Amino acid sequence: MEEVNCTFMAEFILLGFSDVPELAIFLFLVFLVIYGVTVIANLGMTVLIQVSSQLHTPMYFFLSHLSFVDFCYASIIVPKMFTDIINQDQVISYLECMLQFYLFCTFAITEVFLLAVMAYDRFVAICNPLLYTVIMSPKLRLVLVSCCYLYASVCSLIHLCLALEITSFKSNVINHFFCDLPPLLSLACSDVSTNEFFLFIIVNFNEILTIVIIFTSYLFILITILKMRSAEGRRKAFSTCASHLTVIMVFHGTILFIYCQPNSGNSLDVDKVTTVFYTVIIPMLNPLIYSLRNKDVKEALRKMLGSKKNSLLDFFFFVFSKT
Repeated sequence: MEEVNCTFMAEFILLGFSDVPELAIFLFLVFLVIYGVTVIANLGMTVLIQVSSQLHTPMYFFLSHLSFVDFCYASIIVPKMFTDIINQDQVISYLECMLQFYLFCTFAITEVFLLAVMAYDRFVAICNPLLYTVIMSPKLRLVLVSCCYLYASVCSLIHLCLALEITSFKSNVINHFFCDLPPLLSLACSDVSTNEFFLFIIVNFNEILTIVIIFTSYLFILITILKMRSAEGRRKAFSTCASHLTVIMVFHGTILFIYCQPNSGNSLDVDKVTTVFYTVIIPMLNPLIYSLRNKDVKEALRKMLGSKKNSLLDFFFFVFSKT
């Protein structure tokens, strides 16, 4: 049997997509375009909601935080991907690795619960429209968002503290494009059953709780929509719900696929490709699906730009309304 040399690693090497060097330039350009759209769309949406008084409503308050979270956790990962794709030296220090994992985990969990809060917000708006502004008061909005950030920070801190107890590793080569927990645990020499147990429990608890909230909210929304007399109103409501649920299912589906199986039975290469969807693609799609197809956002953006009839802006909105 081959002897494994276990030691503390001061730095790690992220393999990323180095197994396909012939696609390096193509991947760099694709991720650059996606990240550019992600930054512009999410920061633009956050600023627009802050400066436009007509968007100072509960729904857009939550959307602004969703855009901020999407920008943050994409920025934690994608810029490092750029340097790893174009450089031969794909090194990340131990402390940087732990920090990247902690921040990513915090913002990812925050997004999971923000999506649930937004589903509840839509439930109140559609099922109790007369009491909407009373129920979703500024105080309740602030409490809900604060709880999302605080709970995510605590969960991430638990994972981080357990990861820091790993004192030796079989190798410093991580078969991933960022410091995620499953590939890091696969390199540990010590027993990581506690880490895997808490990962399985926490992720499954978060998924079950948020999915119950989301689908319960949308169940009542569906019942309310079916009672609507206007066919056009039902069509628009169904279209909006379908867009929201599409993003939710893709986001939650990838998390369930990667993290909610004991002992991480998936291939790391498969996990790596799957992770691209919710770390790179979803942060770009969220502001487009949730916001840029919204008439209030279009009007607010036109006002901010000082033009009611901007042909380029109209074409831009037309393109995304058809995607």
